[in-house]
Amino acid sequence: MKSSNPVLSRISAAAQQPRYTVPGQGAPAGYPAGGGYPEVVQSGHVDRMTVDDVVVKTVTLIALTAISAAISAAVVPWQALSPVWYTSMFVGVAIGLVISFAQVTNPIVIGAYAVIEGVFLGVVSKLYNHYFEGIVTQAVVATLGVFLIMAALYKLKIVRATPKFMKVVIGAAAGLAVVIVANFVISMITGAAGPLRDGGGIAIIFSLVCIVVAALMFVVNFKQIEDGIAAGLPRKYGWLGAFGILVELIWLYLEILRLISYFSED
Repeated sequence: MKSSNPVLSRISAAAQQPRYTVPGQGAPAGYPAGGGYPEVVQSGHVDRMTVDDVVVKTVTLIALTAISAAISAAVVPWQALSPVWYTSMFVGVAIGLVISFAQVTNPIVIGAYAVIEGVFLGVVSKLYNHYFEGIVTQAVVATLGVFLIMAALYKLKIVRATPKFMKVVIGAAAGLAVVIVANFVISMITGAAGPLRDGGGIAIIFSLVCIVVAALMFVVNFKQIEDGIAAGLPRKYGWLGAFGILVELIWLYLEILRLISYFSED
């Protein structure tokens, strides 16, 4: 089952590609003799994707994003918020698409994405916190809380990434992505937020749906990464897995930030 996140779809696809085994050795356990099974890393070889490696890379990207966000919130002047907001947003999207579809595993490129997204989140958070004091702290705590809860639910196998579950969640995420982009384009043309983002009842429901789907997407992400690890993919794919988690965290944070602002308005 493919993820709606192109990065994790790439990991899944790579895990399914036929590779070669170590010359002179037979088929690994669990694979039929005669070839056609994934590449196997020799015993003792460290160049292999692992859970710990993905965790370290994910924490590294989150740290880069957080530091960049803190710096941008502190140094970007008010009169420059709007241009920095849109510039960092579009540049971040462009780099993200390149990483996703070109299957970039270079840590410098992925790190640059984290920094640019940090700039974007920094100016967005600065503006929100100006109107709703303390909202950023609430959104950060809520975002990390949701992530940890979903990780625990997946680890304990309370929530399972069954084919049907993944199909529904991926379809919902893809549909929401189309709606969000369409709404953004319309708002840019009309200058109005529209019912999906105006803070009304429909906007609240829409944000709640986005938050639920974003949370469930972590389960899909964990499954894709787990499959890559089980297939013994090279260590470089850990950067793609970490990048995919960061993308979901950013989406979840922005939706939670927006939702809290709706209830904070006078």
